[in-house]
Amino acid sequence: MKNIAIIGCGYVGTEMARYWHQLGYVLTVTTRTPDRVAELEAVAQGVVVVKGNDAIGLRSVLEKQDTVLVTVGAANRQMYAEAYLETAQTLVSVLREVPRVRQVIYTGSYGVYGDKDGAWVDESSPVAPANENIQILCDTEKVLLSAARENLRVCILRLGGIYGPGREIIKIFRRAAGTTRPGKGTEATNWIHLDDIVGAIAFSDDRQLEGIYNLVDDEHLTNREFLDKVFAKHSLPNVTWDARSKRSYNAWVSNQKIKAAGYQLIHPQRMV
Repeated sequence: MKNIAIIGCGYVGTEMARYWHQLGYVLTVTTRTPDRVAELEAVAQGVVVVKGNDAIGLRSVLEKQDTVLVTVGAANRQMYAEAYLETAQTLVSVLREVPRVRQVIYTGSYGVYGDKDGAWVDESSPVAPANENIQILCDTEKVLLSAARENLRVCILRLGGIYGPGREIIKIFRRAAGTTRPGKGTEATNWIHLDDIVGAIAFSDDRQLEGIYNLVDDEHLTNREFLDKVFAKHSLPNVTWDARSKRSYNAWVSNQKIKAAGYQLIHPQRMV
């Protein structure tokens, strides 16, 4: 039976644990919040309260694991380095001592592409971090990829904006209805449903993917088209666009690589 560790069990990690738990896998998950232990015990055989930069604690989690999924998140902008980069650095150092691990999967962000003025990007496109925190995400990817070796595959999934149960698009944008937002409204949007994140992670583990893969849906809508569609469905007023302001991310993200590998999107079109 496969043993899997999930480092960071927030919105994505918890759903992934629930999916693998139903398959009968042996799961060990981590959280930084003691209050979540009882909740996570329902979907994992082992729950460990530990920070990702705790080498001793992390080593105890990784022993006897076959796959490690890293789905960490930062509670605020000041915690990016600790949550992402320090976790990656600690994980890579610990992996040298636990040779059983064969697969590492990390959920990153398409935000590393930055502002490409609406051009298309794929996994070979250069990153262009717009700020210090996005630079941390770029550095985190590099650190994790450096762990790859003959018997250890590292897969980076660059996710679009995440939505799904409990995080529906209308909940995310309801307060924006009738307000003014930055940009011209012509900027690219890239989103991905939670179901497809779970599906793609499972696919990456089953196929032992390595390298970088974008994970976004097929719907190529500008910000204006996207929000107009959302607000029309819910009978809410449209936004006004402030062309004097500029958004940090503006690139159409290609998902052809992961589709060419064999993954089929569950939700190719957005559920608004």
